Amino acid sequence: MDVDRLRPVVVRAYRTMAYVTGTMLIILCFVGIPLQFLAHYDAVEKVVGTLHGVLYLIYLVVAFTMTRFVRIKTASVTTIIVLLAGTIPVLTFVVERWISRRYIDPALASSPQASTTQAAVSQ
Repeated sequence: MDVDRLRPVVVRAYRTMAYVTGTMLIILCFVGIPLQFLAHYDAVEKVVGTLHGVLYLIYLVVAFTMTRFVRIKTASVTTIIVLLAGTIPVLTFVVERWISRRYIDPALASSPQASTTQAAVSQ
């Protein structure tokens, strides 16, 4: 299995899961929980909370896989920040941009298929 071919797929999956997980957490925190406490309407909180929980588990797997592909050390503070980003509203967006600029872009640029990889990930 060619690692360089899988790298853009893993990066795209990480970015997608970061945005989806972050969006669900924002909806949960800023819509679902206020509705639960202020309007005593807990349907949104239950559905979005469960959905965020499932998506966060998927995010953990995808984010950890991404850290392996861009060669971030397993037991580093960076890996822990990436994995915990899905627990604080808005942090997934900030961490995704930071990781993209600091680790993903250099890793994709160093691969032999750098020009096609950058074009595929940018779309």
